[in-house]
Amino acid sequence: MTINYRSFGFQVLVGMLAGGALGFLARALGTGAGGELNGLAVALKTTGSTFVGLLSATVPPLIFAAIVTSIANLRRLENAARLAGQTLLWFAITALIAVSIGIAVGIIVQPGVGVDAGSLASHRPANVGTWLDFLKGLVPANSLGLSANTKIGESGAPSTAISFNTLQIVVISLAIGFATLSLGEKAEPFLAVIRSFLAVMRTILGWIIKLTPIGSAALIGTAVATYGWDMLHQLGSFAAATYLGLGIVLLVVYPVLLLLNGLSPLSFFAKAWPAIQLGFVSRSSVGTLPVTELVVERMGVEKGYAAFAVPLAATTKMDGCASIYPALAAIFVANFYGIPLHLLDYVLIVFVSVLGSAATAGLTGAVVMLTLTLTTLGLPLEGAGLLLAIDPIIDMGRTAVNVAGQVLVATVVAKREGLLDQAAAGDPDTLSAA
Repeated sequence: MTINYRSFGFQVLVGMLAGGALGFLARALGTGAGGELNGLAVALKTTGSTFVGLLSATVPPLIFAAIVTSIANLRRLENAARLAGQTLLWFAITALIAVSIGIAVGIIVQPGVGVDAGSLASHRPANVGTWLDFLKGLVPANSLGLSANTKIGESGAPSTAISFNTLQIVVISLAIGFATLSLGEKAEPFLAVIRSFLAVMRTILGWIIKLTPIGSAALIGTAVATYGWDMLHQLGSFAAATYLGLGIVLLVVYPVLLLLNGLSPLSFFAKAWPAIQLGFVSRSSVGTLPVTELVVERMGVEKGYAAFAVPLAATTKMDGCASIYPALAAIFVANFYGIPLHLLDYVLIVFVSVLGSAATAGLTGAVVMLTLTLTTLGLPLEGAGLLLAIDPIIDMGRTAVNVAGQVLVATVVAKREGLLDQAAAGDPDTLSAA
């Protein structure tokens, strides 16, 4: 097999390997007398945070433009209401399967049992998700989805940080999208501007994505330099259980669902790999959105439906972050504190995972979803602090599964509704007849 050394995938792989090596070197160099990071560690951390910052800067306008245009595109589709219903149904079906596997793996592996409490610092996370906060978060505080947080620093001086509430942006975008849909031709001038804006944002994001090999090297290097393998050793059972659950969903459940719908798993993964790979290194489903939509279209999904399903999935379809991870994390925390879980607790985990996934909103990390699960079960929130140290490493696998699930649902629904070019999708029947 010939290796294309200029391919994006090969460049990212080289970046990841180089980042791991640089991370070990930075860790070996140690810290200064005052605990300050060495130059290599600072360079890795700065480069990685800059890459993530660039991705994050494109998220709010990209979500707004993508969702508004995707809703408006429904007028081009027949049976739009049925397509939307089928999409949401498959979101729920795959989430239910994923959380069930997460619970099963947790019950079998029992992560958290035997972990040395004295070696792990725990604290309550700064941001805690509750059902009240989730419901309040659905109501936009302003038209831009802006929020401000004021904190008191170590010097006693207050500092205010302005951020975007992604969940509110989704709600605002859905409202405007449906408004344009109801206005019909009257909204075309507005939609023309939004479509042009979306094209501009995708171009900018395309430039940022070209930096992925460098960004992935810095992010993985920082994770290795910061945590090494000592922390992974203490939390090894949880990390292993998480990646086991993610692997089962990605490599067993998804292929089975594809085969049951007459689709080729090999062709699916061959086409979906660029998006899955970018999701792994960027840790952002929304940041991966343009690549995911391109992959879905190349899969043979009708463009109008892809333009609707992918943006919606990128903000609400999270099999990794919102299903497998919170289930395993809840079992880990319960085992760590010696709190038994009963049947009703597992039912609550399923309920939170299927209905609360929008809380993750396609961004890096899953702290909101994790704390939402822990508060629903009445488990100590300090348990979330135990898992935050290795969260960046685990989040890579979670996001890769998120993205794969987003491509899967769009492809499966398109196949079932006759919106799939079966030859492009690698349909086994079509291939055998060719």
